[in-house]
Amino acid sequence: QVQLEESGGGLVQAGGSLRLSCEASGRSFSSYAMGWFRQAPGKEREFVAAISWSGRDTYYADSVEGRFTISRENAKNTVYLQMNSLKPEDTAVYYCASDSTRWVRGTSPDEYDYWGQGTQVTVSS
Repeated sequence: QVQLEESGGGLVQAGGSLRLSCEASGRSFSSYAMGWFRQAPGKEREFVAAISWSGRDTYYADSVEGRFTISRENAKNTVYLQMNSLKPEDTAVYYCASDSTRWVRGTSPDEYDYWGQGTQVTVSS
C-alpha cells in the first residue's frame, strides 16, 4: 500500500509561481515512476507531468511545457512540481500519482495505481 500526500497549493495571481510537493510512504518510492494530474470543475482529470524512477526522464503536457518542472528527491520520498508563469486556466485540484513500474508508461490516469487526495491551486486574473 502506498500513501501520497500533496502540499503547496494555494491562491496566486496570474504570472506567479507555486511549488507543489508530494510525499510518499508505504513502499520503495525510488523504484517507481510518478506523475502529476489536475482536474478542474466539470472537467476530466488530465495529465500534467511525469517522471521516471531515476528522474532522468520527464514528460509534460503541451499546455504546461516550458512553465512547469517536475523533479524528485528519492532520499526524501518526495516528488515536486514547480509551476511558473501561472495562468487562470491552470486553476484545478492537483493530484500526484504513483505508477507500478520504473518507467513512465503513458499519460492516462488509468496507468497509475495510487493517488493522493489532491491540493487546490487557484490562479486569479
